[in-house]
This record gives sequence, C-alpha cells and structure tokens, in this order.
Amino acid sequence: MRSTKDSPQGSDSTIADVAAAVGVSIRTVSRVLNQSPKVNAETRERVQQAIAALNFRPSMRARAFAMGRSFLIGMVHNDRNALVLDAVQRGIVGEAGRRGYELVVHPTPMDAAASVEDVLQFVRRSRTDGLVVLPPVSGIAGLPEALAREHIPAVALSALPITGYADVILSPEREAAAQVARYLLDLGHRRIAMVGGPANAISAQERRAGFVEALAAAGVTLLDEAEGDYGFQSGLAAAERFLSLPTTPTAIFAANDVMAAGVLKCAGIKGIAVPQSLSVVGFDGSLLSHVVSPALTTIWRPFGDMARIATQQLIDRIEGQAVTAELPPPLRLVEAESSGPAPA
Repeated sequence: MRSTKDSPQGSDSTIADVAAAVGVSIRTVSRVLNQSPKVNAETRERVQQAIAALNFRPSMRARAFAMGRSFLIGMVHNDRNALVLDAVQRGIVGEAGRRGYELVVHPTPMDAAASVEDVLQFVRRSRTDGLVVLPPVSGIAGLPEALAREHIPAVALSALPITGYADVILSPEREAAAQVARYLLDLGHRRIAMVGGPANAISAQERRAGFVEALAAAGVTLLDEAEGDYGFQSGLAAAERFLSLPTTPTAIFAANDVMAAGVLKCAGIKGIAVPQSLSVVGFDGSLLSHVVSPALTTIWRPFGDMARIATQQLIDRIEGQAVTAELPPPLRLVEAESSGPAPA
C-alpha cells in the first residue's frame, strides 16, 4: 500500500511517484513545490505536469516543516464593526489562499502595554509567519518596534504613516472627511453637527480634523459635536442631544456608518424627515449604508482592496520577494437618499 504521508485526503500519489515519473530526485520535486529558483524552467514545467497528471497534493504540514514556516497569516484587530471586519477578512483570505496561506484572527485589547504583550504571545502561540495589523491597534505605541525586535513581518493599515512597520497601507481619511464638509456646504447647509469617534483613535482624529478644517475654510463652525465610540447607541445618544437643541442642525455627519444609523433611528423616532428636514452622512461605505432606510450617503473605503494589498506585500516579504507596489482605490463620497439641500 502506498504511503499517503505527502498526499492526504484521497490522493494515492506520493512525492516519490512524481520524481519517478519525471526522472528527477525527490529534492528537485520539493524545490519545485517550494518555488525554489534552483530548478530550470524546462524541468519545472515537467514536474508541474506530472503533479497535475498524478493528482499529487503535497502535505501542507510537511511543506511547512521543510521550509520552517507555518503558512499562517495573523490579523490583529480591536474592531466591533462586523461589516468592516468581514470585508477586511475577505480581502486577506482571497490573497492568502491564492498563495497557499491561511488566516488566523486575533482581537486584542487597546491598553498599550497589555496589547503589545498580547500580540507577541499570539504570534508565539499560533506561530504565524507574519501579521496584518488593523487600526486602531496599528497605532499603539511600541507595537511595531516590538514586532521588529522579534523579527515578525508586519504590514499595517492606518489613516496616517507609522514608522516601524515593514509597510503601511494608507487610508487618507482627513481629505475624505473634508469632502463631506464641502458636499454639505454645497447643498446650502450651515447648521451642521458631528458625531466623532473615540478621541484617542487616529481615524477619529483625522476625520474630525478634515471635516472641521473644511468647514472653517468656508467660515462655518460646528453647531455642536459629540464624541462617540463608533457604536450605534453613541450615534443615537448624540442625535438625541443635537435634535433637542433650541436651534437644531440641518445636517449631521457621523464618523462611521454605524453611528449614522443611530442618527437615522433618532430622526425617525422624532418624526424628522430625512433628507427633507435633516441630512445625514456616514463614513465607511459598508453594507449597512445600503440596508438602512433611507439609504445612507457615506464615504466609501476600499477595505477589501486595502486588505488584499497588505496581504500581498506581507507574503512578498515573508517569501523574500520584491514587494508589489500597488495603491488602493481612493476613498470617495457615495451620494444616496439620506442627504439633500438645506431646508429653506
């Protein structure tokens, strides 16, 4: 009976069978499987043809052992937004799977010292070959330096450049928020309120700065603002406050779609027509922006593309290849049903 150690899950062919069919050594077949440059093109093609003809499926465990890798990619995050995480995970899995890697997801706390140690312990336990680090975790002080000291390749997603990571995929959120401000101003709005994100989050800081600066350039100041936590209830609470003022806003910008959904809920409870009496704009462009009614005007962020590019660059570094230079699509405003001209 033939050994199936190198060909689990139903294939009877072994690496020895492939080598015998081509007339080369087992080491040569192994080099082809591991994409070694030490095999000439003609031999590589013959080996690949034999692999296909014999339906040989190499053991990932054996391949990982031979190469000193786990073929696991870690994704580290602290994000409660399942819709955002879903898009990011799909982007990572698509690229990782194409290149023979699997994804391990790890949520981590935001306390700086605890988070750094937690991430390091995660890598040691899971033996991941590298990390994709999402915001706000990517902005934790000391994390990129700690990963570098442990020789752990890591690519970050961030709204601002961060030193210490191998690569950073940038999301220019300040300019995107400025687009929202200019859009509302062009619609004639002057009584404008904002629900921001957590004050310690880089993304929230950038979105607020871009929005407020663009308003100021037009001589407009916020009617009111509230700090949210990117959650639905904080959007609802902020809108309750704004819409109870003696002079209410005609437009509210929420720093993510989930909080914007809370604003829409509050407006509905109070019987305030959107967009006839109140315009609402969110940020993220997640599925939620299409599900709520009215459909939400929002800033679309290319989560999947950013995650795919981050994974591509991470695996390039893990495998010692030239890093693929690719920029994600720009953030853009997507106009829908929740915004309109300021009421007379």
